[in-house]
Amino acid sequence: MEVDIMADTTNLNIRIDRRVKEQADFLFNEFGLNMTTAINMFLRTVIREQRIPFELKMDVPNAKTIEAIEEGRKIARDPNAKGYRSMDELKAALDL
Repeated sequence: MEVDIMADTTNLNIRIDRRVKEQADFLFNEFGLNMTTAINMFLRTVIREQRIPFELKMDVPNAKTIEAIEEGRKIARDPNAKGYRSMDELKAALDL
């Protein structure tokens, strides 16, 4: 008996950066896989494990962001820094 494994499939169309696709294609080919097989492996792993199969985390802030955070902390610790108790008080100070 012959089983048609393509009988219950559907198409998935996605947009992806060309360079990312080229690099992924290269690596998948090194593993003997094509893009379809690799994506199916990923999706089946997500379903089986009920999670994304790799760690998701926020990017580390860049130097400019870290500098801004530190400046904000310094201002917050400064007892002489001007503060405002209401939006009206802040708007008045900004002449809004």
